[in-house]
Order: sequence, then C-alpha cells, then structure tokens
Amino acid sequence: MTVGTQLQQAIAGVQSAAASMKTFALQTEDREAKQTFTQLAQTLDDAVQKLKQRQQYVESQEPQYKQS
Repeated sequence: MTVGTQLQQAIAGVQSAAASMKTFALQTEDREAKQTFTQLAQTLDDAVQKLKQRQQYVESQEPQYKQS
C-alpha cells in the first residue's frame, strides 16, 4: 500500500468520524452533548484539511503517490 493510498484512507476515515459527530449533534437534545459533538466535528474537519494538505505535499514531492 502506498503512502498516497494510506493518506486517502485516513482522510476517508476522519471524514466518516466527522459525519458521525454531526449526526449525533443533530440527534441529541442535550445541549452540552450537542456542543461537544459539534466541537469534535469541527476538530475532525480541521484534521481532514491538514491531511489533505499533507496529501497534496506528498503528491507534489513524489508524483508516483498521486491518486487518480
């Protein structure tokens, strides 16, 4: 498995976790839980952006890792 593939899998996993947190935030009526889930979703969205930046860097340095 290439670095590019591993990064893509990591991005997909974190995106899935963020989506779950957003769903939990919408489903709960507990304000504190809603806030916690929303904050977690934001943290995960930030992580996705950082991973995507890393993926772009790796692809620019090592074109063989570029995902099609």
